[in-house]
Amino acid sequence: MKRLVLIVIIIVQSLSVYGQLSKFLKPSDTLHIQRRNGVLISQATLAAASLIALDQLWYSNYERGSFRTVNDSGDWYGIDKLGHVFSSYQLGRIGYNLLAWSGVREKDRLLYGATIGFVFLTAVEIMDGYSKQWGFSWGDIAANALGTGLFIGQQILWEEQRIGIKFSFMQSPYAQLNPDLLGNNLMEQVFKDYNGQTYWLSFSMQSFLGTGLIPSWFNIALGYGANGMLNGDFHDPYLPAQDPYQQFYLSLDIDLTRIKTNSHILKTLFDIFNFIKIPSPTLELTSNGVFKAHIIYF
Repeated sequence: MKRLVLIVIIIVQSLSVYGQLSKFLKPSDTLHIQRRNGVLISQATLAAASLIALDQLWYSNYERGSFRTVNDSGDWYGIDKLGHVFSSYQLGRIGYNLLAWSGVREKDRLLYGATIGFVFLTAVEIMDGYSKQWGFSWGDIAANALGTGLFIGQQILWEEQRIGIKFSFMQSPYAQLNPDLLGNNLMEQVFKDYNGQTYWLSFSMQSFLGTGLIPSWFNIALGYGANGMLNGDFHDPYLPAQDPYQQFYLSLDIDLTRIKTNSHILKTLFDIFNFIKIPSPTLELTSNGVFKAHIIYF
């Protein structure tokens, strides 16, 4: 459920981008102090309100104690860690773009905008550390840093995002076998059922190959998922026998932000929804040796 809260925060942040950009539409080439102050105040307010809400609506339901750490690096075949990478990358991307819209210089966009995901998720992780139900995970911190580093590193190296992190979901049959953990309905399952989640690295082929023969929006995506999981460590005598396996994908994708349009409204909408992997023909190979070709996979 905590992952649900974090992803909802990303969506709310994205909608706030659209809400603010739609008033003025075009990003500023020079520093726009009112925009910058509005962005900083709204982000700080949203982050503080989110942490307070987490504390009151989530952590208050579990016993608290002294700060402790846990080692959960092997749980869920790493799908939960990819969720942290995805969350920190997307929050950083949104923070960076908001400051770019405000005309803030590149160095400050990276320092104060792109790091917002890492800062926020670290605060959540510290709250985990004082919960007897969860605990502070260095694996989560490393995943948060990886997501933030992937965004900042590309901006420094290429001044663009040639590799994006995307998300897709398909309902699995496993949620009904452990609905308390994996979700009781579709909305919960999107955020809680790791069996249905796939995370993608989407590569801009034109940027890497440097040829005008390839459309700028055409991407190749590498995906990773896992299936057959009813809980994190796969061992629970009270659950049906588990037979977990990993899934590796090769697929086509579209970078919505590279579709050329003169409409700043469309540019904003493309930017908001670019975290979703486009359904496309896909090849799948599983860790138990099964190969599949999907005409359309999401």
